[in-house]
Amino acid sequence: MTGSTEGRVAVYIDFDNIVISRYNQKHGHGQFQKDKARTHSAGRAVTSSVSAKLIEAEVDVEAILDFASSFGTVALSRAYADWSVPVNSGYQKQLINRAVELVQLFPLTAQMKNGADIRLAVDVMEDLFRLPELTHVVIVAGDSDYVALAQRAKTLGRFVVGVGVAGGTSQALTSSCDKFADYDSLPGVEFGSNTIPSFGADAAGVVTPAEKQSAAIATTEAVGTATGARVTSSNKLNLTTKVTKKMVATPAKSPVSEPPSVKISPLKLLVRALRLVQQKEDSDWLNSSAVKTQMLRIDPSFDESSLKFKTFSDFVRSLNSNVEMREEEGIRQLRLRPNASNPK
Repeated sequence: MTGSTEGRVAVYIDFDNIVISRYNQKHGHGQFQKDKARTHSAGRAVTSSVSAKLIEAEVDVEAILDFASSFGTVALSRAYADWSVPVNSGYQKQLINRAVELVQLFPLTAQMKNGADIRLAVDVMEDLFRLPELTHVVIVAGDSDYVALAQRAKTLGRFVVGVGVAGGTSQALTSSCDKFADYDSLPGVEFGSNTIPSFGADAAGVVTPAEKQSAAIATTEAVGTATGARVTSSNKLNLTTKVTKKMVATPAKSPVSEPPSVKISPLKLLVRALRLVQQKEDSDWLNSSAVKTQMLRIDPSFDESSLKFKTFSDFVRSLNSNVEMREEEGIRQLRLRPNASNPK
């Protein structure tokens, strides 16, 4: 099975490891512990310097899972962490939406060690013996503790793929894998991008102090307009203070239903699939059916007919400014244009 480019994939994510490594990569070695970032969340309404740093060091879960899907069908995926701490809890929705099983690990020591490496290794070995059809094992971590696991999985005939953050990955682990990918090199990840994730707190309708102040001023002016009262600077300030206090005192109610998950745009889906297939085949022109297969691995709900296109080729032609298409010996091939715009 080793060396197979298609198959059934199992993904195991040491989530604490990847979050801490990414934070330290962006802000300096050991900074995660110094900032006590574990107790902060990038989605908090009350801004803090640490929350801003977490936003800067956000881990793109989608890019990791999409990369794993380039090796075949993702048969199972698990993420190991203490999901009760704020730094991890903001990622729960993203992971659940991609059918990732969240394995809860409570801290076992005062140093917050949770034994993720042992639990993950035990699960991998159990799965490999229980599910012989698994062909690929993707380990998302950089810890040298996983070297023995990678070597044993290779001995059992599995193709081992590692994903880690530069500067937080053991060279021994890199050498133990059949393939190792730097997180920053994954399609969809841009080093230095400051994308603000849609974490739970803001999505739940929490209003920031600045928003409360703006709303209070707007309310004051609206009251004056409706009653015909003259709104001066002094009484605007008094009314604004009263309205602001009332708004602060009234807790924001969470919506009854969860907000709908944001789907990846068709163009972004196509571009990411092209880049993933291109990484495997090392060729500019790619088989159209291989690209569509990769798109369906990323988003099984993709259907060109729902976008009002008769065929997949019609869908691609509509994106002609970004993607080229040609036919050779009856086989349609696609290529990403060099000047393609960065899809949102």
